Amino acid sequence: MTTSNRLHKFITDRDWRIWFGLVVTFIWIAGGLWFVVSSVHADPNQELTLGVIGNFLEGAFAPLAFLWLVLGLFMQQRELANNTEMLRRTSEQSEKQTQAIAATEMNARQETFFKIAESVKQQLGGITGMLTAGGLGPVGSNRYSREEIADMFQKASSGDAGIFARELISMEYLEEGGIRSLLYDTEIRRRHTRNYRRTFERLLELARGCDVDGIIVDSLNHSAFGLLYQQMTEYMPEGFGEAEEGSGEVQSGTPTSSSSRSA
Repeated sequence: MTTSNRLHKFITDRDWRIWFGLVVTFIWIAGGLWFVVSSVHADPNQELTLGVIGNFLEGAFAPLAFLWLVLGLFMQQRELANNTEMLRRTSEQSEKQTQAIAATEMNARQETFFKIAESVKQQLGGITGMLTAGGLGPVGSNRYSREEIADMFQKASSGDAGIFARELISMEYLEEGGIRSLLYDTEIRRRHTRNYRRTFERLLELARGCDVDGIIVDSLNHSAFGLLYQQMTEYMPEGFGEAEEGSGEVQSGTPTSSSSRSA
């Protein structure tokens, strides 16, 4: 950087009020010196006592002191405005960082939910498979043969966990007494239905904790598992909900003594 550029940068970086004050001060002092020299030449024999000199200096420099006081106030206001702007920008940056951290945390919670949801859907697929096999397989109405049930279990284990749920919601099953009979007709079916409802409700609760706009919950409610849950709720016998709340935790296919008594 050349000397002229440095000088230009030095001048432009300074507040114009400083340059204004320096120019006025220089002119005022030059005018004061001219006044002193003119007075001495006009009357060389006048007595310049300390009192006279003091009064002159007081009167001469009082306007300059007031000028720099005013300029200092203006520059201080500018500094305060700059500090306020910096604080505002810092606050905005902090808010953006907070939002970014919250978004990162929400993304992590959603990723964790989707991993858990895959395992839960496999569990729901197993429960619906037992409901289908018990109600529509060879031990039930024999709508599906043993081979067909085994083939559906194979597809479920290969990743299509909702195959049994889709089968259960796709028909009315009038020959078997309707969907209500398939879900609640026997103690084993009621036990599987209770396990299904409890597991799906826990999955929904977990989804609400990481769902900002309700898309995840809506997708669950409109999936095969969600539609089957709605049918379970719609055709639930009177008093079954109270029994469900009063029963203990029931594992899939393994009832506790309290759940057996409530069923």
